Amino acid sequence: MGKMNLEQAQRSNRLYKIIDFLGLNRSITALLGMVILVGLGEKMAERFLPLYLIALGGGTLAVGLLNGLDNLLSALYSFPGGYASDRLGYKRALLLFNLIAMVGFLVVIIFPTWPAVIIGAFFFLSWTAISLPATMDMVAKVLPRHKRTMGVSVHSLVRRIPMALGPLLGGWLIGMWGEITGVRLAFGAALLMAGLSLVIQQVMIEADKSSINASTKLQFPNFSLLTPPLRKLLLPDILVRFCEQIPYAFVVIWCVSINGITPLQFGLLTTIEMITAILVYIPVAYLADKRSKKPFVVITFGFFTLFPLLLLFTHSFWAMAPAFVVRGLKEFGEPTRKALILDLAAEDKKAGTFGVYYLLRDLVVSAAAFAGAFLWSAETAQFLFDLLGFGHSLLPLFERFASPAANFLVASGFGLAGTLYFALRGEEVNYPIATIEIERRNQ
Repeated sequence: MGKMNLEQAQRSNRLYKIIDFLGLNRSITALLGMVILVGLGEKMAERFLPLYLIALGGGTLAVGLLNGLDNLLSALYSFPGGYASDRLGYKRALLLFNLIAMVGFLVVIIFPTWPAVIIGAFFFLSWTAISLPATMDMVAKVLPRHKRTMGVSVHSLVRRIPMALGPLLGGWLIGMWGEITGVRLAFGAALLMAGLSLVIQQVMIEADKSSINASTKLQFPNFSLLTPPLRKLLLPDILVRFCEQIPYAFVVIWCVSINGITPLQFGLLTTIEMITAILVYIPVAYLADKRSKKPFVVITFGFFTLFPLLLLFTHSFWAMAPAFVVRGLKEFGEPTRKALILDLAAEDKKAGTFGVYYLLRDLVVSAAAFAGAFLWSAETAQFLFDLLGFGHSLLPLFERFASPAANFLVASGFGLAGTLYFALRGEEVNYPIATIEIERRNQ
């Protein structure tokens, strides 16, 4: 009996060490459950929305509009997301954001038209952008400083689980019931899982124990929160996001419509990407919390830059697989970058700083998403010229250069510029070792 108790105690001690190492507690665990449920439903459909829009008659312009809208709404929602978290507390803010996303799912389920997708996007695209400031605020408040990178990394890791499984399930649904019915079924599943996540959230997440100022008024974003070191991160981040977003919506079209891989195979490629990301999160977080964060961010920007170039020269499933491994490696230092924002932000203004940072970043990057459609095909330029009544003097230029190759090459050029800038000018905060040791002892 004594031996069994000793073994149980040792197992319990090992489990505690793992939980402590990962920075897990009741609230963080509930948050991760929400991320899996909402993300799984969302990603079952989101990666295939370009195909869905084209099947509904939306065309290339609708695809570019959706991708641009994604980035624009990410910008516009991030600031009120930070404000809502500061005013309501992260628990009530997350409840509100979840309900908004569910409205968007309902719109797409009920109305199978491409304009309905655009309208629904105003709601279901809100979840990630509007909830990020509240999520980061919660991580900063429930975890000590020396566990922030690990907390952000575990959150990012768990987000990749639905990103890996969702496209597989979505590809299977499309293969079974077609592009239109399959995507609508995926949104139905998203609605059910979002409802379940509400229950988990309300039962498990502890209320915000810090003071909540309910009298706070929504004011114009306070750009002074972006200190010079944060600005030196923001500018290259914008350039690298240009690299990501110019081809983003067209990756599935390149793979499925142009090169002939199946939707299920595209789901497998996405799974390869997410598994790669999952494998690097924890070791990178451990090293970044102990050492300088900047090198990890530079390496990440480099992987962003490389992906469009690799994809341009791949035309089969097995050739694309290594390219999607590189796409997964672009997450190498993404949690570290977010933790760096937390480090550079004022202690009592972290949610607001996140909101302002992402407002500026995604507002600018939304232009890149729209531009991706012009670089991909001259059809978009012709439609816009006809709509606005412009002459077609510039149309031959688009007809000559607009192509998937132009899209991918221009994207990589932006990525290279952002990588070099941050490598040369980027800054970070290096906390004294004594401060970190005191926090560990007081944890």
